[in-house]
Amino acid sequence: MSRVYTLSVKTMQHTQMIDITNQVNEIVQGSNVESGLCVLFVPHTTAAITINENADPDVVKDFTKEINKIVPWEDGYTHMEGNSAAHLKASMMGFSETILIDKGKLLLGTWQGIYFLEYDGARSRKVHIKIIEG
Repeated sequence: MSRVYTLSVKTMQHTQMIDITNQVNEIVQGSNVESGLCVLFVPHTTAAITINENADPDVVKDFTKEINKIVPWEDGYTHMEGNSAAHLKASMMGFSETILIDKGKLLLGTWQGIYFLEYDGARSRKVHIKIIEG
């Protein structure tokens, strides 16, 4: 059995990392799936998803600072909309993550959290979550 849930995410900044671990955990627990997979998918071309440390807020600051240095907003891009940097960052980070479910919980490491990555905000976004039993 599997089901798709949709999580709404409201971003407030142009570039932002939002910890969505608690919301995803609530969906997993509400699904009553004891063992299986949680697949997360971002249906946007200028946003992404990743797993990283969520214990120290400096990780988010450092991550954001460095991704902006690697792919600066202004760099002579030719894309008409003017948001090429957002497209590049999103593709570099990726649009999906798969996490094991065991005993009704996500099998994340002690310091791991799930982050929604905004690169062209502020916007209203979605994350599709498929819970697969098995």
